[in-house]
Amino acid sequence: MTDVLRRGRASLAFSFFAQGAAFALLVTRIPAIQDRYGVSDALLPAFLAAVPVLAGVGSVTTEQLVKRIPPSLLLRWSQPVVLLALVGVGAGRGMAELGAALAVFGLAVGALDASMNMLGVSLQRTYGRSIMLSFHAVYSLGGIVGASLAWAGAHWHLALWVSYLPVVAVLLPVALVGSRWYVDGDGDSGAGDGAGEGGRAEGGGSGVVFKMLLPLCLVMSFAYIGDSTVSNWSAKYLQDVLGSSEQLATVPYNVYMVTTLLGRAIGDFGVRRFGAAAVVRVGALVAAGGFAVVAGAPGAWVGMLGFTFVGLGLCVLVPQTFAAAGRLFPGASDAAIARLNIFNYVGFLVGSPLVGALGDAWSYRGAMAVPMVLVLVTLVYARSFAAQPDRYGVGHERPRTADVGRGSNGL
Repeated sequence: MTDVLRRGRASLAFSFFAQGAAFALLVTRIPAIQDRYGVSDALLPAFLAAVPVLAGVGSVTTEQLVKRIPPSLLLRWSQPVVLLALVGVGAGRGMAELGAALAVFGLAVGALDASMNMLGVSLQRTYGRSIMLSFHAVYSLGGIVGASLAWAGAHWHLALWVSYLPVVAVLLPVALVGSRWYVDGDGDSGAGDGAGEGGRAEGGGSGVVFKMLLPLCLVMSFAYIGDSTVSNWSAKYLQDVLGSSEQLATVPYNVYMVTTLLGRAIGDFGVRRFGAAAVVRVGALVAAGGFAVVAGAPGAWVGMLGFTFVGLGLCVLVPQTFAAAGRLFPGASDAAIARLNIFNYVGFLVGSPLVGALGDAWSYRGAMAVPMVLVLVTLVYARSFAAQPDRYGVGHERPRTADVGRGSNGL
């Protein structure tokens, strides 16, 4: 590997870290945001739903933009916008300013998520081995750091902008400097509407590409339904259903994040040894088993064990789904990833309300069976994660020599 590729990988990893920290700082301080702006319980879901909806719009827009400009340029400027919007969320004075800041945050997050994963997939193709899980492991690490900083801010009763500003003051300049070394790979940004030989876009009806991408879109949605179930309902489930204390009820999500980090940190080795399809199958089975343990848990500690297994299983699904999209459409991977990224937000929007509605109407134990079944359905689509043999016989498209090590600044 050349120094250009190593720097590109390190700088992209920092972007994943910064995004994980920023998102955790936002979602873990939602009660404080609600109190600061006087957002009612009835209005809060509308504010929260607007962020993933606008992020989906940002992802769709990114698909069109990468036909004209490289993903590295989109990432270079969308990340500072996300970080500054986070400060805006904490520094506003009224609900109109809160709404504007969240709207900017959502649109920029859509572009950021899509462009980050585009660069990750193209770098993996250039490396010729699985490295995608390592990027998402760093994202999990950023989430842990961001959640810890949010806890410190809440513990010391700091104003939101006081909690956010120092973090952004550190992350933003480092991200801008690191963006000099982003590496645009050989993924053809031109998103044709059809797929010819090897998945290369050739024009035609949009149904051809979407039909091939649909299994991965479903897996992405199912994974985020499971993720949103843990992030939104684990504390309530432990406290209200399993009778834990309020303090103990905060533990499952932290444990979930740690196991997500550990699983992703070693996941690339599993993909290299056994293949992506095998890792996805094992991940789906472990996650489904975790939800089954949660649903049947006699007490809080067994419930926490179940959420631990959920984290270990779910953590491999999303990174491998992005990587599989890149393999399916090596000539239009940027477009495939942008479209696939939309279903990240679909799962997030559907998961939490679905589990909550079933819990209220039926039982929360029964509601935990829903993400369990959906994760098991992933097994049906596991074949979509198998390496797609190409003319080199290595399961990925070999990068063009002229493109290897081409940085976002043209180096």
